[in-house]
Parts: sequence; structure tokens; C-alpha cells
Amino acid sequence: MSEETKTEETAEATEEQLTLESLDLKKPLDKMTVKELRELCIDKFSKFIVGASGMDKETLLASIKDVLGIEDEEEPKPAEEAKSKIREIKDQVKALRAEKAKAESRKAVEILRKKINRLKKQTRRLAKV
Repeated sequence: MSEETKTEETAEATEEQLTLESLDLKKPLDKMTVKELRELCIDKFSKFIVGASGMDKETLLASIKDVLGIEDEEEPKPAEEAKSKIREIKDQVKALRAEKAKAESRKAVEILRKKINRLKKQTRRLAKV
């Protein structure tokens, strides 16, 4: 029985020693490549993570964070926010185009054209996100 308790104690001790700071990583986990994550799993987490060679990056990150006890934070998806903002801007552009068609002075047309161009640039920047 004493041997079993010793192995359990050493397993618990190795779990306690594995922290993000103790790994001395050069980059954050999210910035590491799949190859680097696999090597990390094989070198440091071989007892806890099985099948690392067949996992993709998302699965490797999730399993490493699970072993280290790091909770993944849900971030709002920027693409969804950008889409709604783009839709609003495009509605503004449509309204300005209708106003531009009704404008009579050359100066008013020129001002509206510049506003439309600025809004279109904003949509292009948001689409890159």
C-alpha cells in the first residue's frame, strides 16, 4: 500500500508543478504553431494528454488549457459585430445616394460624394476584421 500512495503523491505533485509559468514558454499558447503545441504535449504533458500527434490546434489548445486549469474566455466575435455595423453604414450610404440624386448645387453633390466615399472606406476596413 505504501508504494501506491507514493505513486499517487508523485502524480499529484507533478500536476501541481505544471503551471503556465513553470513551462517557460517563449510565446503565448495561442500564438504557438501546431508543431510547437504537439512537441509541448509530448514533452511535458505525455501523462495527461494522449493522442496529441493526431489532434488539430484547437483540440491541442483546449486539452493543454484543461490540464493547466486555464479557463477559456468567451470573446464576442468581432465578425458578427462588424457585420451589423457594415449593414448600418450601407443603409447610410443608400440614404446619402438618394439625397445626392436630389441635390441641385454642385457643391452639395461634392460634399455628399465625399461622405459616401468615407463611409465606403469604413465598410472596407470593417470587412477586413
